[in-house]
Amino acid sequence: MSTTPRLTALDALHRSLGATMTDFAGWDMPLRYGSERDEHNAVRTRAGLFDLSHMGEITVTGPQAVDLLDYALVGNISTVGNGRARYTMICQEDGGILDDLIVYRLGETEYMVVANASNAQTVLDALVARARHDGGFDAEVRDDRDAYALLAVQGPESPGILKQLTDADLDGLKYYAGLPGTVAGVPALIARTGYTGEDGFELFLKPEHAEGVWKALTEAGAGVGLIPCGLSCRDTLRLEAGMPLYGHELTTSLTPFDAGLGRVVKFEKPGDFVGRKALEAAAERAETAPPRKLVGLVAEGRRVPRAGMRVVAGGEVVGEITSGAPSPTLGEPIAMAYVDAAHAAPGTEGVGVDIRGTHEPYRVVALPFYKRQK
Repeated sequence: MSTTPRLTALDALHRSLGATMTDFAGWDMPLRYGSERDEHNAVRTRAGLFDLSHMGEITVTGPQAVDLLDYALVGNISTVGNGRARYTMICQEDGGILDDLIVYRLGETEYMVVANASNAQTVLDALVARARHDGGFDAEVRDDRDAYALLAVQGPESPGILKQLTDADLDGLKYYAGLPGTVAGVPALIARTGYTGEDGFELFLKPEHAEGVWKALTEAGAGVGLIPCGLSCRDTLRLEAGMPLYGHELTTSLTPFDAGLGRVVKFEKPGDFVGRKALEAAAERAETAPPRKLVGLVAEGRRVPRAGMRVVAGGEVVGEITSGAPSPTLGEPIAMAYVDAAHAAPGTEGVGVDIRGTHEPYRVVALPFYKRQK
């Protein structure tokens, strides 16, 4: 049974710009407009404009909204201040990661949970089910995926570009915060989180306003080299920045501790939360007998590793690639991989990747591969 992919409000615009479109999590999305390398480099050195309207927005409101989120998610949502955001995760009872999320506190009793496109329905279903736990929470969970378009402008020139279109206090907007404002004359939630390793902003707005704001941003950024960017360069940007992607570095078979992200689990918060017992055991395991660790690998040669390829050392399989690509910034192929703790230390020698039967040499490095100069 084939289903028609969903289209963002900018679909016609992407096609008019000559975008190569691809099906991503049931959405028709721009993969690239021209050269992936040019788009990647634009974000690193100037600015890039993304359509991220496939992300899943879920609004949680009501007197017990925060109690529900504290129970449903692994983070401590009660400590998120008004206008701030937090990176967190939603886990299964066995500690496996259902998705990684950003939660924005929009008001006294109003929160917006932003899920990955591929998991939006799963996260929505889980939140609705968990809202009924133990007699239920006095909170409403609302699917707001159709209520928002999401644009992102990323790169060192992005503050200057956005300042031309808003009188919101961008200088005062901290990393992992969001504030309501007006962009190009229309209301928007202006957030500063990002998934590229660069400074930048996300604009949540009504779908009918998306095209006008995209065009205004394009015009405002023309003088400093802003270009439209697709999902392909978004992947190489986040890989260089060592940021995990659900379905690659994060899956239901891994806990946050297995992924090296145990810091997002807040055992000190009051009350129970889904997966607490399993996660306490996972935390202990990570301390005493760590399973595989997530590391960076840099190629000695030119062959590019891909997800699922085996990491080898001394004739033994010691790990698996989760993401790999040529790095435009480093000029050599890079990868993230889960490898046995014995081979995980940066500088470890003798590690290779089995690429179609040939063991290509790689060196183990600490993540991230790239960190912007503040």
